[in-house]
Amino acid sequence: MRLFQNCGLMPSYLLRLHELAATARSFEERRRIFLDDRFGAIHILKPLLDNEPDGCLACGNDEAMQRQWAKENGLSAKSSLADILLAQIEQHRTEIFYNLDPVRFPSSFVRRLPGCVRKTLCWRAAPSGQADLTAYGAVLGNFPSILEGWRRKGCRAEWFAPAIDPVMAAYGHGERPVDLLFVGGYSRHHSARAKILEHVARLAGNLHIVYCLDSSRLTRLAESALGRLVPPLKKHRRPHAISKIARSPVFGRQLYDLIGQSKIVLNGAIDMAGADRGNMRCFEAFGCGALLLSDEGNYPDGMRNEETMLTYSDAESCIRQIQRCLDHWDRVQGIADNGRRQIGKTYSKARQWSAFEALVARL
Repeated sequence: MRLFQNCGLMPSYLLRLHELAATARSFEERRRIFLDDRFGAIHILKPLLDNEPDGCLACGNDEAMQRQWAKENGLSAKSSLADILLAQIEQHRTEIFYNLDPVRFPSSFVRRLPGCVRKTLCWRAAPSGQADLTAYGAVLGNFPSILEGWRRKGCRAEWFAPAIDPVMAAYGHGERPVDLLFVGGYSRHHSARAKILEHVARLAGNLHIVYCLDSSRLTRLAESALGRLVPPLKKHRRPHAISKIARSPVFGRQLYDLIGQSKIVLNGAIDMAGADRGNMRCFEAFGCGALLLSDEGNYPDGMRNEETMLTYSDAESCIRQIQRCLDHWDRVQGIADNGRRQIGKTYSKARQWSAFEALVARL
């Protein structure tokens, strides 16, 4: 199977990759640095992580990486990122195209794929407005309600899970000085999560709490000395309890290391998937051995309250669970250890790859 996987990189991670790859002089060197940093590795399939010869991976929206490939392969400097990605797929003689960035490369892109491509799949576990993905052979995701939404739009949609990155096994075997960690985005529009984060942040005077938040440009401006003089920007400021402890976002191995230093990883769904749960942070917490504390809902197999993780129903119960964990950490740590062990088996890279092969065979 000649497999091509395309990844999409968020702007804040691209800044980190630019720093890591500042001295890279080739497409392959920058790609190798990206893979070694493990950003999004829970979604990258085993043959790509193992650098198998029939596999090929690109980051279609990383302009630096893609334009370096274009330069090395004689494409015009004016080529669009879509044209560069198409040329990569054609040169690779791809048979199976798996896209993690389908909103950027939707049905209109799929219709331009070279004839060597026999089957197409994409991952999309979020609502996507008017995006057209109907030309893909299947849309994959692990939130049943969102998959049903894609079916209503005329797509074939199949359940598929992330997997624990094997590299995570090296993290989280020493002391865990951070009492509680939250990594993600903060928005007032996601009212349930915002309320939880504000309540928990108020514990920071007594506990070692770390929030690594990916803030918008407007939020950064609103919280600056200049921005505080502009009344209309007030609505973009985060509550003081949150802003005073907020740090910059972390990704890849930097994230693994921070989770490995944390007792509790706090998680909360945003308002997009109803009661479905199982976002990336869950898998990252399990993989690095922290205790996952997340909101109640419908979780994938193996993610069970009081067995492999803990759940909360509202801000008050979240605070109670945090206090319980830290007051009785020697006992509660067993739940985290069980979660790491059980989820590591259930959602291994080998099982993910087998499930992907079975999906391809059914298309």
